[in-house]
Amino acid sequence: MQIPSNIANTTVRSSPHTIKTDFTEKISKEEANDLRTKIEENTTFFALKSTNIQGKLVSSKVDFKEAYADMQKFLKDVGYEGKPIAELSKEEAGALVAKDGFFGIDKTAERIANFVIKGAGGDEDKLRSGKAGMLQGFREAEAMWGKELPEISQKSMHKALEIVDKEMSDLGFSILNKKA
Repeated sequence: MQIPSNIANTTVRSSPHTIKTDFTEKISKEEANDLRTKIEENTTFFALKSTNIQGKLVSSKVDFKEAYADMQKFLKDVGYEGKPIAELSKEEAGALVAKDGFFGIDKTAERIANFVIKGAGGDEDKLRSGKAGMLQGFREAEAMWGKELPEISQKSMHKALEIVDKEMSDLGFSILNKKA
């Protein structure tokens, strides 16, 4: 096979912090466990923040000013480019959590599930770790909320789990927990 001369040369740095791919070197069992842990932690955080945002949007008990800066940063991180939440009318906020709204069940579930699916890159263990992180984030959000989360958050999490389960099934993996 001939490589065209117009393709730039690439170099690989050897350091303990470089990203390893299937095409370079294998990772150790310890590195794989560390990676699984990081995936779970990141997914937990993402799921927790996503369900909290939904809950805040549908609750009349939340002081928006108190959580404004944190929420605006998170909104930007997940791709929301609309009007600042505190400036929304009741109708505009309602549209965000409507069926086809940015924070509606389907779109929120897709963001959570896609975070796991893309991060796993088709690896069964990473998908399982991501799914565990989603569930942990949901439990932590309920603990912070102090009771069962609003129905929209529950439905979003169930839908996100269904999407991840479908991806696992499509890849030929059992959706049952092997450790159970």
